Amino acid sequence: MCMAQAGDRDVARGRGSAGPVPPYAARAAGADDPGADAPGYSGLATFAGLPWMPGIDDLRARRPDVAVVGAPFDIATTHRPGARFGPRALRAQAYNPGTYHLDLGIEIFDWLDVVDAGDAHCPHGLTEASHRNIRAKVGDVARLGVIPVIIGGDHSITWPAASGVAEAVGWGEVGLLHFDAHADTADIIDGNLASHGTPMRRLIESGAVRGRNFVQVGLRGYWPPPDVFAWMREQGMRWHLMHEIWERGSREVVAEAIAQAVDGCRALYLSVDIDVLDPGFAPGTGTPEPGGMNPADLLRAVRQIALDTPIVAADIVEVSPPYDHAETTVNSAHRVAMEIFAALAHRRRSAAGGTADLPAGLPEMKAGS
Repeated sequence: MCMAQAGDRDVARGRGSAGPVPPYAARAAGADDPGADAPGYSGLATFAGLPWMPGIDDLRARRPDVAVVGAPFDIATTHRPGARFGPRALRAQAYNPGTYHLDLGIEIFDWLDVVDAGDAHCPHGLTEASHRNIRAKVGDVARLGVIPVIIGGDHSITWPAASGVAEAVGWGEVGLLHFDAHADTADIIDGNLASHGTPMRRLIESGAVRGRNFVQVGLRGYWPPPDVFAWMREQGMRWHLMHEIWERGSREVVAEAIAQAVDGCRALYLSVDIDVLDPGFAPGTGTPEPGGMNPADLLRAVRQIALDTPIVAADIVEVSPPYDHAETTVNSAHRVAMEIFAALAHRRRSAAGGTADLPAGLPEMKAGS
């Protein structure tokens, strides 16, 4: 959904795009429910204190701009399990930092209606059933014209989630921009076609995403081997190793990756494996790989992607709370979602002719408006 479509949908709802979203404006004016204004350790554990709306009928009636969807699934993990606890931790353990974005100068939820749509049902030990439920729930959200932000879960959940989005938006019409230490393009791992190391190959093989619009950022370490890269090259995939980021800088690399991913596509799916961060910043993950990105660069990259592309969905995966320290990983993953929300709110405000409040006003922020 590009932002022009979002604006049309707002007018159809009768709320227009010239001012704050009514539910959040009402809360800011003194509603009894503190919601996202409350500290993260109090009240119900919804993502960022947002309204809880797990039913599709309620979503259909409200038609929010964004719906957070949990995918508590990790039995496709090759090394350290625990990502099934990621959605709960992102809701309950991240501290809520406030809702005013300093760089963009915007009160996020005055301009963007976001709800927590609960979890897809992931019965233990049942990969096919879990993936089917993830695909159905994410697809239902996307068909409403609502942007799903999926919180995992291991990276295998991107296969069903992006497939559900492609069914809603257009099969083969979605580019995928993928931040990760690993390519996740293996054919099969230990006899498992649905491993967290295989989802990107499955998406390309199915045609849900074309290889030429599949772009990876942050790859490093010691996998995959040359034969897997040869397959990736045959599909037209593009990748940007951490070494390239070190040589060129993250801003230049991310700008090129954006152009590659959206070239010829109607929409973009963003997938962030938290292990793209160096494990010094994100220890709570299943397959940590030293030498990764830092949070400042990742968060600004995500913000720029949400500012500059027709983003229709995103996922944040591989947060494994049992291996985290002081919620370091949880908070970084939480802020990835907050950057997406802030950028979308900024686009809504810009479309309505609004301008940034203090203390924003940096030149790079003006360029993204």
